[in-house]
Amino acid sequence: MLEVRHLSKSFGDRVAVADVSFVAETGRTLGLLGPNGAGKSTIVNIIAGVLRPDRGEARVHGAAVDSDTSPAKRLVGFVPQDLALYEELSALDNLRLFGSLYGLAGAELDARAASALGVARLSDRARDRVETFSGGMKRRLNIAAALLHEPRVLLLDEPTVGVDPQSRNAIFDTLAELRSGGMTLIYTTHYMEEAERLCDRIVIIDHGRVLADDTLDGLYARLPAHARPVQQVVTVRPTLESVFLELTGHRLRDD
Repeated sequence: MLEVRHLSKSFGDRVAVADVSFVAETGRTLGLLGPNGAGKSTIVNIIAGVLRPDRGEARVHGAAVDSDTSPAKRLVGFVPQDLALYEELSALDNLRLFGSLYGLAGAELDARAASALGVARLSDRARDRVETFSGGMKRRLNIAAALLHEPRVLLLDEPTVGVDPQSRNAIFDTLAELRSGGMTLIYTTHYMEEAERLCDRIVIIDHGRVLADDTLDGLYARLPAHARPVQQVVTVRPTLESVFLELTGHRLRDD
């Protein structure tokens, strides 16, 4: 469903992405992990058509996302880390506004908005102002806004930042429903337990380059013996966090 081919992107002298390639299959969740400044957001913005790469391309269902007006861009939904909502409007009016940007109107727009609110479990709060919502509700509405045009690929950039465990689980349930319906999910997060729970495949990047592209079991198998948890009477399974730190190092990343 999504194929990223040899993406490269620089900002002045800083190389943000260097020859990155990976594939995400239909109805699967691919985790895109890396330290701060690794290049994750740049890759996501290229896939979304917000940025143009210096080299390489992203293809969705065989079509290149090569400009902001590319038809392939309509196959992609984007849930940014920063909330893209108007607090003074109701949940429904937010969705009507965003839907109109996709050319939706009338009965079709109302039906799409109602469906998206249902997926986000916000139907009963449709006419309430967003400013009255909790952080978790806003995160779910942020996802609903990305579903209005019925994308085939959904990009989620740290969608659970700042939410409580109940809201996180509600978001996970929503994503499981979308995946079971055949949607392809690209999920960035700093929470390793989320990636272990949600993702079928993991791509770890650092300094703009792919360090690993594998299943969880494949990543666990890469962990050197010296870095594995101490074996007790019961065998201790490696964690994604231990693999991540082994590949990217323990140095603080404050940039």
